[in-house]
Amino acid sequence: VQQHQQQQTAQRSPVPPPLTGGAVKSGSGAAGEWGGHWGPLSCLLLLVLLDQGSKWWIKANFALYESREIIPGLFSLVHYTNTGAAFGLLAGESTMVRRLFFIGVALAALVLLGLLYRQVRDFTPFYLYALALIAAGAIGNLIDRVRFGQVTDFLDFYWRGYHWPAFNIADSAITVGVALFLLASWRQRPASKSDLKS
Repeated sequence: VQQHQQQQTAQRSPVPPPLTGGAVKSGSGAAGEWGGHWGPLSCLLLLVLLDQGSKWWIKANFALYESREIIPGLFSLVHYTNTGAAFGLLAGESTMVRRLFFIGVALAALVLLGLLYRQVRDFTPFYLYALALIAAGAIGNLIDRVRFGQVTDFLDFYWRGYHWPAFNIADSAITVGVALFLLASWRQRPASKSDLKS
């Protein structure tokens, strides 16, 4: 009788789950949050349309090198073009060489972003939106390189005669995306020994 009671008690007692040393991913991952994969994709498409639309409007309403002050002493809309890269990279090369170089770099960056997306899609959605922002910026400027061989810049911020280099919405998307990716990486960093002891 005692053995029968012990068997019944063992059957009623829940078996504790095995302990693991690492964090467990949720089954849905980041794809189940913030609109799933459609959220970042919609963000990417919207930014590309906004970037291209804003550049079209600038070219249609501003003469080349024209500047119109919006916030006195701080911000102006301008119409500049950028055929090279930072620090005059490839400035002495032909237009075709520069165009092929920047198209190749942009395509390689998009492939890398696709691989990163596969690696982080099950983690926080911050990663997905960060990559969507970076990809949108790369695509926006890539379209300009393919169509015109140059990029249109129109946002000019300055203070007391010191001007930040003019940029566009695609550049802004890349900058914000990189910052968001670094923030997400910092939030996902492994716990330190001091954190584990506390």
